[in-house]
Amino acid sequence: MAKVIDHGTWQLTPADEGLHEPGSEVLWNESYYFDFAAPDGSVAGYVRLGLYPNWDRAWYWACVTGKDRPLVLIADNDAPLPKPGTTDVRTGAYEATQTIAEPFGPVRIGLDGEAAILPDPTAAYGDTSGAETTRLTFDLRWDTVGGVYPYKDIPRYEIPCTVSGTVTVGDEALAVDAPGERDHSWGERDWWKTSWLWSSGRLGDGTFFHCMQANIGFAIPWPSFAVPPGGEIEHRDGFSAETRFAADDLPESSHLRVPGVPMTATPLAFAPVAVVSPDGRTAHFPRALCRFEAEDGRTGHGWTEWHQPPGWRDHGWSYLAEGGAR
Repeated sequence: MAKVIDHGTWQLTPADEGLHEPGSEVLWNESYYFDFAAPDGSVAGYVRLGLYPNWDRAWYWACVTGKDRPLVLIADNDAPLPKPGTTDVRTGAYEATQTIAEPFGPVRIGLDGEAAILPDPTAAYGDTSGAETTRLTFDLRWDTVGGVYPYKDIPRYEIPCTVSGTVTVGDEALAVDAPGERDHSWGERDWWKTSWLWSSGRLGDGTFFHCMQANIGFAIPWPSFAVPPGGEIEHRDGFSAETRFAADDLPESSHLRVPGVPMTATPLAFAPVAVVSPDGRTAHFPRALCRFEAEDGRTGHGWTEWHQPPGWRDHGWSYLAEGGAR
């Protein structure tokens, strides 16, 4: 089995790759993410399945974009829950499947559906029912690289991967051979309370990295890891970030202080969504394919997200960053 980082707090087991018994909270959520980004940034995509059994819905998002591509997006925040014990979503507009072949091993993702074409990605924050559409299909496999990284204090884990297979956008077939990441989390998750930055990618020498910081008002050792070329996953303690936002609220760049490999993330192509709470509050979720430039000269590509709930600009995005503005 793949190496699993042990923080000495909670024990991740192979059974955790499956579904969990829901808690009682309305916003109890179980989430699976899968993303990929070509080494040259030409094409990238992600899938997210979020299950809300006590809210009687699923969120299903899938997209393809790239540095010279429009956003092609399925963003369904009112999808039917899968049948008990499964993670497949089927509607009149798309069919999505997810198969974990073995714990912490290969995963296959299938998709066949109608997706919106959004030359302006911020159109995803509004009603896209009038957008031009195209057929979007995924036949992709995620294979683990280097090991598995559970977070220290919450039930969540990240797995760096290589991704292979085929994506089709309309009549265009795209062969995918790219680095990526997948993750799985469960528990109460209030998207309208806390803002955060999350990032993962691979540099040109083969180094994978991941980092995350939530804006909770005080410093803790935020989770990060790296996988050296051909090596095993390594915990890196003490991540922080500093982000500059444009007037339109989209991030312009983030300085990621990943221990041992500080770098700058610059968005190349956005793939955002909006989410509305049970009581009607809206949060924006700008996620982007990024180019990463490490201070030692290495470069790479991957994904970064900057979650923006109500009041997010006052959450101290850079107060933990050494020398950053409070």
